[in-house]
Amino acid sequence: MSIQNIRLEVMQLLEKDVDSFMDKFLVPVEKIWQPTDFLPNSQTDSFFDEIKELQEVSKDLPNDFWVTLIGDAVTEEALPTYESWLLNMQGVVDEEGKYLENGWAKWIRHWTGEENRHGDVLNKFLYLSGRVNMREVEISTQHLINDGFDIGTSHDPYRNFVYTSFQELATYISHNNVSKIAKDYGAKKLARMCKIIAGDEMRHHLAYSEFVRRIFEVDPSEMMLAVQYMFKLKIVMPAHFLREAGQTKGNLFEPYSDAAQRIGVYTAQDYVDIMKKLIEIWDIENITGLNDEAEKARDYILKFPARMERISSRIVIPEESYDFKWLIPATGKK
Repeated sequence: MSIQNIRLEVMQLLEKDVDSFMDKFLVPVEKIWQPTDFLPNSQTDSFFDEIKELQEVSKDLPNDFWVTLIGDAVTEEALPTYESWLLNMQGVVDEEGKYLENGWAKWIRHWTGEENRHGDVLNKFLYLSGRVNMREVEISTQHLINDGFDIGTSHDPYRNFVYTSFQELATYISHNNVSKIAKDYGAKKLARMCKIIAGDEMRHHLAYSEFVRRIFEVDPSEMMLAVQYMFKLKIVMPAHFLREAGQTKGNLFEPYSDAAQRIGVYTAQDYVDIMKKLIEIWDIENITGLNDEAEKARDYILKFPARMERISSRIVIPEESYDFKWLIPATGKK
C-alpha cells in the first residue's frame, strides 16, 4: 500500500474521534468569549469614557510592544491563508482534489471560527488605541493574505499537524508574553484580553499535538519522518512575508522579529524551547516500532534543538528600532 493510502487510512481512523476532539479542545459558540466582551460598549453612556481610558493607558506602552501587538493582529487576520491550506490536506480532499464534507472539514471550520475572534478583537483594540495608523496595518494585512506562504507541508496531514502543533504553542507564548508586559504597564484590560487569547492557542496546541501523538501510535515511522522533515525545514513563521505599503514581500519580518526579541515577546530561545517541548510531549526518545530510516530521523530530531540553540546564541539584535509606518507616536503626531 502506498504512503498516501496509509495516511488516508490513518486520517479516517482518527476521524471517528473528531466529535470527541471537538468536545475536548473547542468551546461551543454560545459559551466562548466574544470580542465585544473586552471592548468599550457602544450601547452605554460610558462608551467614550472607556475609549478615553483605553487611549490613556495606550500612551505608556513602548513602540516595540505595539509592533509585536500589531504583528500578532495582522497574522491572526491572515486566517484565510491558514484555513485554505488545511482544507487542502489529505483526508479533507480525495486523491483527485475533491473536497470531502467529513469530520476533519468540520474540525477545521470550527477551529477557524475560534481563531477568527483573535484578529477581530485585536483589530478593534488597535483601532481604538489612537497609537496605530490603521490604514497601514490594513495594507499589511491584505498583502499578507495576498502573498500567501508555503509552510512546506504540501498536502501531508502528518506534516500539517507538526506545523500546527508548533505554531499554536508559539502563538500561545507570544500572546501570553504580551499579556504580561501589558499588565506590567498597568493595561489590565488588554492584559486580560491577550491572556484569554493565549488560552485559546494553548487548547489548540494541545489538540494538534494530540493528533500527532495518536498518529505515532499507529504509524510511528512515517510520523517520525514527518517530524524530522518539518524540524529540518525549519518552521516558517506566519509573519514571514510581512510587508509595508510600497515595499517588497517580507521586508518587515526581520524588524518585526527584532522588536519581538528586544521586548521579550518571542525569541530565538522560545523557538528552541518549543522544539524541546514537542519532543517531550510526543516522547520521541521512547517511540517503538521504528524502521531504520525512522531511527536515524529520531537521532536527528533529538540533537536538533541543541544545534539550533548554538545558532540562536550568536544572533545579535539591533538596539535601534525600525521606523514602522504602523505606529503613531503617543503625542498623536506621526
